[in-house]
Amino acid sequence: MARMGLEILIVTNAAGGVNPDFAPGDVMLITDHLNLMGMTGANPLMGPNIEELGPRFPDMSQAYDLQLMAQARKTAVESGITLREGVYCGLSGPSFEGPADLRFLRLAGTDAVGMSTVPEVIVARHGGMRVLGFSGISNKANLDGSTVTTHEEVIEAGKVITPKIEQIIRGVLRAL
Repeated sequence: MARMGLEILIVTNAAGGVNPDFAPGDVMLITDHLNLMGMTGANPLMGPNIEELGPRFPDMSQAYDLQLMAQARKTAVESGITLREGVYCGLSGPSFEGPADLRFLRLAGTDAVGMSTVPEVIVARHGGMRVLGFSGISNKANLDGSTVTTHEEVIEAGKVITPKIEQIIRGVLRAL
């Protein structure tokens, strides 16, 4: 994408709400991420680096663009949309997390968890792109094992989340 001249990547995902204040249907602005996929050896930048695409060791301290996040916040307020904020954790999936996984992730500072986004953001930042990210909270984390998470509930929550995220993204794009 960077080679094609794209400067901004906007990522979205469906995520489980690990933060107890989050509910299905909420939209979360991703302010940072926890790269558990990469910590276990599945970093998308492994292997020989191609310098023309980006540096060997790209800085991830500001993976999500501060100006784009500010515009997303402003748009959400103007649109009357409650915009949660937090840390997204990327896991490899495809299974949903168990209660012990979720309790661990909460202790590690995770607000939402899913199975995507982090590798894409790393590659985009490697290429010098600005990134804005949103998680659609599709289900409440099953911290005590009392409920079952289903793909169907994720799809249903998406129907509530999609118009909110679309409105925020359109506002950000208009501001650009």
